[in-house]
Amino acid sequence: MAKSDILCGRPSGGKLAEGYALVCKNSIMGWNGIDVETGIITEKGHPYQGISIENTILVIPGSRGSIGWSDFFYGCHLNGHGPAAYVLTKMDSKCGTAVVMAGVPCVSDFPEDQDPCELIRTGDYVKVNGEKGTVEILERSVRA
Repeated sequence: MAKSDILCGRPSGGKLAEGYALVCKNSIMGWNGIDVETGIITEKGHPYQGISIENTILVIPGSRGSIGWSDFFYGCHLNGHGPAAYVLTKMDSKCGTAVVMAGVPCVSDFPEDQDPCELIRTGDYVKVNGEKGTVEILERSVRA
């Protein structure tokens, strides 16, 4: 594996998770953006409206919307429909709350030349190490 396939950020929680990435470059709203009962993105006009975040490696720049964002994303976890891990360009307090309460792996606060929203593609199979602060792209999506 080439060094360029490993991103290094800040270890931000949890241990290890592997799965398929769902990259939301503009994040997802909490209120009216996600259904806590299903994990399905409900935000009108979102590129992944109708898609579930369940068991994905959710790659987002950070939270978006009100302070209730953490409640909605943690609610997905409580109902068994949360992501397997988070990869956050920059950690904020809303994301931090959701990640800590859910207890899932997270890597955040990447240097500017390693923006995960640009370097990881939806459908890539990745491994998140929340203890070491690494995100390894194990297999690239066949989609362009």
